[in-house]
Amino acid sequence: MKLRTLIAGIGMSILATTTLAQEKMTYLFPAPDFLPAFAPFKLAQARGYYAEAGLDVTFQVGKGGADVAKQVAVGNADLGGGIGDTPLIVRANGLGVKSVAVLGSKALTQINYRTDAGITSIADLKGKSIGVLSFKDTTYYNLLAVLADAGLSKNDVDIQAVGPGGIIKLMISGDIQAMSGVPEWAAAIRGAGVEIVTVPINDIFPAMAQAILASDSAIAERPEVVRAFVQATVRAYRDVIADPEAAAKDYVAAVPQHEGKEKIMEGIMRSYIDLVYGSDSDQFGMMDEARLQDVQEFYVANEIVRQAVPVAEAYTNQFVMN
Repeated sequence: MKLRTLIAGIGMSILATTTLAQEKMTYLFPAPDFLPAFAPFKLAQARGYYAEAGLDVTFQVGKGGADVAKQVAVGNADLGGGIGDTPLIVRANGLGVKSVAVLGSKALTQINYRTDAGITSIADLKGKSIGVLSFKDTTYYNLLAVLADAGLSKNDVDIQAVGPGGIIKLMISGDIQAMSGVPEWAAAIRGAGVEIVTVPINDIFPAMAQAILASDSAIAERPEVVRAFVQATVRAYRDVIADPEAAAKDYVAAVPQHEGKEKIMEGIMRSYIDLVYGSDSDQFGMMDEARLQDVQEFYVANEIVRQAVPVAEAYTNQFVMN
């Protein structure tokens, strides 16, 4: 009995040491964390990738990519999510934030419009109501860029920041005729029997996918935490690309809101692979400086941002590379 008690005590001691060794950190999502857009993060957590990397991750929710960048910059969260070009916008406002991994080779958002709204091109959005997640979210700025490419400004349309649930509801009811959104919103609208056309933003200007954001101070002071989180997350993205069916099953098991929706989630993941992630490669997660420069030039030329920032200061690939 004493030997068994001693062994049990040693086991508990080892477990306690392992637990204490894990670095606590917070990651701030720009929207509710149960959205399929963030499935790879939940998958990384469910499959133990963060724990294996020595991290004890707590997920929290912010109010759009620009808000997340601000919270990360001032230290209210260790890391957070935005779009690859978010630092171009916030660094111009004095916020020291970088993209440390871009999670796809294409744009996160697409323009979707109802086929019964008399819209056949982006120019036809003039006078229409368009839903976005938030006026503080980088996807809103991407919409402005798409409109500018068609010779339109925000004053030519009725942009409504109504959140993901509001976008889906209002698109189904017809109270808004178009949206700037992600694949799962389009899937929900189609699932309600509404016919919509999807226009990839990537075909209009070089917008970017989601990115993991870190502050300049976190990169300097906690590089091992940034690297561990980035590589564990990229590992989960590669899992989704390699086997979306298995990934969907594990994701649904980890997120109660999606219980019984394995096939739906698999379909959404496949849409993400096609529209956002691209194929897996050694370059997955790495920022393309030339693409980022093109985005900034477009933003400055169309007065979406007031001034340019040094592009090389807006990102780093040091944490993606092994």
